[in-house]
Amino acid sequence: MAHRCLALLLILAAAATSAGAATPRQLFLVSQAPVTLTNHHGQLLTGNYSVNLLWYGRFTPAQRAVVADFLLSLSAPVPSASASAPSVAAWWATTARYHPGAARLTLGRQVLDPSLSLGRRLSEASLAALAARLSPHRGSVAVVVTAPDVLVDGFCLSHCGLHASATSAASAASPATAPGVVAATATRGRGRFAYVWVGNSAEQCPGECAWPFHRPQYGPQAPPLVSPNADVGMDGVVINLATLLAGAVTNPYGGGFFQGPAEAPLEAVTACTGVFGAGAYPGYPGQLPVDAATGASYNAVGVAGRRFLLPAMWDPRTSQCSTLV
Repeated sequence: MAHRCLALLLILAAAATSAGAATPRQLFLVSQAPVTLTNHHGQLLTGNYSVNLLWYGRFTPAQRAVVADFLLSLSAPVPSASASAPSVAAWWATTARYHPGAARLTLGRQVLDPSLSLGRRLSEASLAALAARLSPHRGSVAVVVTAPDVLVDGFCLSHCGLHASATSAASAASPATAPGVVAATATRGRGRFAYVWVGNSAEQCPGECAWPFHRPQYGPQAPPLVSPNADVGMDGVVINLATLLAGAVTNPYGGGFFQGPAEAPLEAVTACTGVFGAGAYPGYPGQLPVDAATGASYNAVGVAGRRFLLPAMWDPRTSQCSTLV
């Protein structure tokens, strides 16, 4: 997925902001050569973190379960080497090799905002405000997921999501919640926190932000893969969320592991853009297992046997992009 095809080339870039504002590393649709990441000796996220979710717009319970199961799988026990398939936890374990690494992520609260309390069009400042509604603190990562009909500045035109840091303060009114979902509360005090935004691209740009489950708009037009959870948009969300979480823990505040200028860094997964299995090349994601019953492609198994397709991650031990298969 390099060269001219522009099919989901996820490169993290920092946007300059004023003090106290968000400092996003965005998923940009550009191609880059292979790189070696440098440790800039800034702070990494280490220890135990809860990942709190805010669902902005309408999502079905089945769609929310795809992301929730992925997050639960990050901290699930890693199967033995004799297991029939690689695990999501084994993929995440690579982040612990980024010294002094080892961030253990677990699923935290989920908040619903189906009424689009900030409107259908969001800016980066709006995303930071939504993340602040999750009462963020140093032991949590806030994740905002936007529905297919929500317009976010730059979404599809230049990026598929971002991870950032911001300063929390007393927030505005909470979004509406559904039964069984904890309501957001105002944040008390101030503190730096990391957050992630990812959009469901099913209606706006699946060829850019849900590849290889949809044909790209440009470049080689090989048949798309069948998505493992029968939802192109949400399986694309998992790929992008995995990419952003890896960047958030290994370069949360712009001084961790990356290659290139701080304003446009390549990070843990974006240094390996477009690679999902062995033998990958531009326009071809690599050799992947295929479910005999559904025809779906995947490379990782999570809780309750749920399957996912996860991108390659740069491994500090080998200085190479590492795939699960």
